[in-house]
Amino acid sequence: MSEFRQEYLADLRTQFAKLRGTAERAMAQVGDADFARLADAENNSIAIIVKHISGNLRSRCTDFLTSDGEKPDRDRDGEFVLHPPDTRAHLLNQWTGAWDLLDATVASLKPDDLQRTVFIRAEPHTVGQALQRHLGHLAYHVGQIVLLAKHWVGPSWQTLTIPRGQSKAYTQAKQEQLSGRRGT
Repeated sequence: MSEFRQEYLADLRTQFAKLRGTAERAMAQVGDADFARLADAENNSIAIIVKHISGNLRSRCTDFLTSDGEKPDRDRDGEFVLHPPDTRAHLLNQWTGAWDLLDATVASLKPDDLQRTVFIRAEPHTVGQALQRHLGHLAYHVGQIVLLAKHWVGPSWQTLTIPRGQSKAYTQAKQEQLSGRRGT
């Protein structure tokens, strides 16, 4: 069972890294004005989502095993408002620190830690449940970032996955690549 848990933790690190990379490749295609642009008053900009994810990860991952994931100094409501100091560079610096903290937190976990109890807003979760909660939350917001970036970039968008109409060719190339590895 310990081997499965170790593989699970390794896979979580991989999935978190994929989400981070997807969001960063999407954001790289967006200019500064569109980074902070609102589609309308009821939606968040990429900048606001970045600020929220950064605040969430900092709060949840700081002292992950020993303190409630909702830190007293977190201003969740304030994460949805941009202020003059919230430049793209500043927000992306916070983003980098938050994702690095998440990675270090997961890397520090031992297989037996998955059954430990942690708290988020005083609600108990196993470590495994808390990590799955992170994964779902991050996937939700990374999807929003990609959708907004793709919308703002328009026809010059560079796809982040398999381009339309190229699924069969991609799959065939992957199969050939794997066959080549097995044959050597």
